[in-house]
Amino acid sequence: MRSSRSQRSTKWRPSITSIFFFLALILTTFVLLFRKSSLKPSSQFNLGRPPMKDLHNSVKLQPLVESINGTDLIWQVPESPKAAIFIAHGCNGRAANFWDRSPECPNCVGLPEERLIVLQALERKFAVLTVSSLGKCWSFGKEKDSVRWIVKWWIEKHGLEKLPVVALGASSGGYFVSALAGEMKFSSIVIMIAQGVFDRMPVSPEYPPTMFVHMPKDRVRMNLIGKYMEDLRNKGVQVSEVRCLDFPLTPSLLFDRIPGLDESLSVKLFELFREKGFINEEGYMIKDGRETDWKQALKERDASMVKFELLDHIQEELNLAFAYHEMTSLQADDMFNWFESHMT
Repeated sequence: MRSSRSQRSTKWRPSITSIFFFLALILTTFVLLFRKSSLKPSSQFNLGRPPMKDLHNSVKLQPLVESINGTDLIWQVPESPKAAIFIAHGCNGRAANFWDRSPECPNCVGLPEERLIVLQALERKFAVLTVSSLGKCWSFGKEKDSVRWIVKWWIEKHGLEKLPVVALGASSGGYFVSALAGEMKFSSIVIMIAQGVFDRMPVSPEYPPTMFVHMPKDRVRMNLIGKYMEDLRNKGVQVSEVRCLDFPLTPSLLFDRIPGLDESLSVKLFELFREKGFINEEGYMIKDGRETDWKQALKERDASMVKFELLDHIQEELNLAFAYHEMTSLQADDMFNWFESHMT
């Protein structure tokens, strides 16, 4: 009997402390789940933004074209500029990709993401300089010295010496900008879809604040960026990152983002991609645009489209939607806010 009373007396009863702990654990879990559901990835944007009609009404692309020692330069200086930006393209790119075709630039291409970056730079009163690499991609010997001289010459020519100077480079251009920033003074830089060449160069605390804009589907690059961000922080350099995720195609997406592309064609392309299985039920690209045989499918549907002048423009938007490796203007606010926050 004594032992049975003892067993009854030692039967566990929840204490007030344990009850409070349990309730706190539930509350913490709820808060974390709520935060996770309410947080938006960096690529959860309104694809209608930036309001392109508003941009086109407030800013006109009126570039000047020049060649110096075989290097093509295209630039525009807005009225009362507050800063200057040097932009470096990726492999197979050129300065003409950033500007619409016009009497001033008859060979310009105006790829959708590149031109939107320039339009937003001009809207924010950045003087814009784009330069073509001498080869397919940027090199790091004499070409780096040449571009450093060109940027300095251009700044002095337009009386911009007292303004902050920033730089943006994508892919090969991102590697190039990371190297160039070690030898000339930028207020800050943005490295897009590239990790830079920080494993091949010394970095001092005076290295400019650096933002990495990248696409996590490229996991190898993402991991290297994480490593280099930590290394830069340890050396006293300010760093930040923006992660760009994939997004679904819609019937009007290509029409919304590519000037000159007819809305009916945008709808037809969407229907073709769905018919051929290039997109899933939600509209997401199954493969990167470069690995999708959409041009052949378009040729089979309408042979006259093979020479359509906007094929490269469409290709760029398909690559961007898949979000593995492509120039992007969708995070332009993040990039230019970064630049402006370091202009002293």
